[in-house]
Amino acid sequence: MAALLRSRLTDWTFAVPVLALLVLVATWGRDLPGLLIVVVAVLLGGAVLAAVHHAEVVAHRVGEPYGSLVLAVAVTVIEVALIVTLMISGPEKTQSLARDTVFAAVMITCNGILGLSLLLGALRRRVAVFNPEGTGGALATVITLATLSLVIPTFTTARPGPEFSPAQLAFAAVASLALYGLFVLVQTGRHRDYFLPVDSKGKVIDAEEHAKPPSTRAALMSLGLLLVALIAVVGDAKTVSPTIEAGVAAANLPHAFVGVIIALLVLLPETLAAARAARRDRVQISLNLALGSAMASIGLTIPVIAVASIWLEGPLLLGLGGTQLALLALTAVTAVLTVVPGRANVLQGGVHLVLLAAFVFLAASP
Repeated sequence: MAALLRSRLTDWTFAVPVLALLVLVATWGRDLPGLLIVVVAVLLGGAVLAAVHHAEVVAHRVGEPYGSLVLAVAVTVIEVALIVTLMISGPEKTQSLARDTVFAAVMITCNGILGLSLLLGALRRRVAVFNPEGTGGALATVITLATLSLVIPTFTTARPGPEFSPAQLAFAAVASLALYGLFVLVQTGRHRDYFLPVDSKGKVIDAEEHAKPPSTRAALMSLGLLLVALIAVVGDAKTVSPTIEAGVAAANLPHAFVGVIIALLVLLPETLAAARAARRDRVQISLNLALGSAMASIGLTIPVIAVASIWLEGPLLLGLGGTQLALLALTAVTAVLTVVPGRANVLQGGVHLVLLAAFVFLAASP
């Protein structure tokens, strides 16, 4: 037992989240010098990587598609907490932060993670193979959620700006939560096999063969450390957020670019996990992570923001602008054409990655 404890204490995946949490407690609410900001940022990155590791341990124990669901929900918790804390700390500058972050999450997952996964899978076997039934259903849910929450507010007339009235926001929140809940029931229930990885002939691979699942004790320990890592990521990101905002302002970038940086930060665990799965020829798991994160980002963020708006000052701007609408429409059409065949090559992966590059470039230079 003593040897096991010493092993855990020297394991970076154990030490980094705990250290990041201790630094968070020591620095919370204080103005930090530049060197300490760098230390917090390094620990923040380490906590993200540790969260990926522990989420994968838990995922391996519970199996697919539950594993993808665990990581998607965990990442969304980070995103929601960051959005709410930043909106509370600076309401005059963050009226559109929820929109910018959620839209960035959709573009990063549906173009960046999805495109990278297809590219890596196709490079491994020339053609990346996945289940079109499950992936198509997930994509349809993402498109519906994005349209209800981010597109419709641009065209409503109850308020002068691109925002919902209280009744409309409540409907969007309930509809988002209901759709996400329904998808989870389908994914983990009667159509679970739609979301399991398949081989080159389309046959479901029901179990991972390369490694024995961890013990219950190891999975519970990883679950606890995952929670510690998530708390550290949220708190430390809040600590360095003024530096991020100052950097965006110093670079003469639009304030909306802060939402892009937040989304890139919180989706780093998903990106790494999806890339690893694609390299193991488990493209379906990668797509579960990508689309599941996009879905959770909208389906869980919008309800929380709707409740938080009761206490937040100022309007809550959710409607997208013209350029964003065009990018979202192009992403939806391209993703549908990619998913329907159930097979993709490097071209489809490259197209989605170019769409992500276009989004980042136009966010920096609108």
